[in-house]
Amino acid sequence: MRKHSTSLRVRLPVLVVVAEVIILALYVAFVTYDDHSDAKLQTNETNPMDNSMYRDYPFFTDIQVMIFLGFGCLLAFFRLYGFGGMVFNFLTATFAIQWAILVQGYFQFSHDGKIHLGVVNLINAEFACAVVLISFGAVLGKTSPVQLLVMAVLEVPVFAVTEWAVLKYLKINDAGGSILIHLFACYFGLGVTFVLYRPHLNEGHAKENTSYQSDILAMMGTLFLWVFWPSFNSALTLKGDDQHRAILHTFIGLSASTLTAFALSAMLNKNGKLTMADVQNVTLAGGVTVGASVDMMISPAAAYALGMMGCSACMLGYKYLSPFLAHRLKIQDQCGIHNLHGLTGLISCTAGIVAILTATEEVYGPSMYEIFTHRAPMMGDPKLLELQKLVPGLRAGLGRTAREQALYQVAAVFSTITVSTLGGVFTGFVLKLPYLASPSDELCFDDELFFNVPHDYDSPIKVHNTLLTESSAA
Repeated sequence: MRKHSTSLRVRLPVLVVVAEVIILALYVAFVTYDDHSDAKLQTNETNPMDNSMYRDYPFFTDIQVMIFLGFGCLLAFFRLYGFGGMVFNFLTATFAIQWAILVQGYFQFSHDGKIHLGVVNLINAEFACAVVLISFGAVLGKTSPVQLLVMAVLEVPVFAVTEWAVLKYLKINDAGGSILIHLFACYFGLGVTFVLYRPHLNEGHAKENTSYQSDILAMMGTLFLWVFWPSFNSALTLKGDDQHRAILHTFIGLSASTLTAFALSAMLNKNGKLTMADVQNVTLAGGVTVGASVDMMISPAAAYALGMMGCSACMLGYKYLSPFLAHRLKIQDQCGIHNLHGLTGLISCTAGIVAILTATEEVYGPSMYEIFTHRAPMMGDPKLLELQKLVPGLRAGLGRTAREQALYQVAAVFSTITVSTLGGVFTGFVLKLPYLASPSDELCFDDELFFNVPHDYDSPIKVHNTLLTESSAA
């Protein structure tokens, strides 16, 4: 069977230049400034300190750190694929954000047919980018940068359409993105890796392991994600007490999952030692598990319990479910995204549904209808007028009951999983097309295929082999 060339000399420049020309043309035609960045709208009566930039930019910078440093370092855990993990993350993230601004903006066109760009648009685009990077984890080391850019081209529109449809028609609560970010990204990535299944990789790969240095680098990525995750979960929640609760719940959930991860790692390891992969990944489970209910009055104790539950499910998933998926269902989930984002996402969605069913005015007061906007009385309902006296600016809702809202949440979970899986499968077939520089099985997890590497990039292997030789000789 003839092997296709993996040279990027023509493929990558052509793809990037074509994408840049198209994006530039679309920016010229459709993108302009929003009210807070347009100089024409600033007068001597405008207070610069009221600009939304001061409210939103701190969250934007935190999410930037997560996207480029957190994901980048975390994906550099293979000993010979540090360049690929960090640099392809950099490349894919930069493109995905540019592309998402346009695709998401299409659903937000104003009356003048323009996308009005502000910091909030960048935050939303970075959420879409996070979806792509999570999916990237499932195919890490087995794809070329050309394939990753093509995946981003296809995944961002599928995500944007799903996000728009779920929020517009199902009208759900999902402040931390457990449904629309974590579940979508997980099952899209699993759909892609299912189609790109490589039978020989189930038998193990000589380069599919870590080194002392690569594990430290990946641990730095974990710490960046851990520290800034409260901003990720709270960035687009209602300002004030809702955002305050989101930050508290995220920190508590992460703290609980971290302690639990250390305990389980030592307990489930036969020699009673800690495993770096557990510390790098499972400690983050609490940030996902509190996501769907992060701005609700679930209580700090519930956030702590969710962190413990998410960590336990994630740990057991890495130990038992990932090998089962690889050998029985042909799903080679390279970074275990199903454990960290899928299982924990499902727990989070369940917790969110329970929180919706148990929400009462006795606990929330009149502000309940600001959080659960679709449970607010409809226009013309006398109760709406009473509530508006207590909560100025409260808008009419759909008059849903708690049970009805919970059913819409369930519908959102299943529809998101279905659409993302189908989108991932379709994308996988596209990525199998020839001339996308897909690496062969032998050249997976190796930077030398796509980079000019320094002469000592594989020195840990040489040192290890030397030690083995000396040991055998002795």
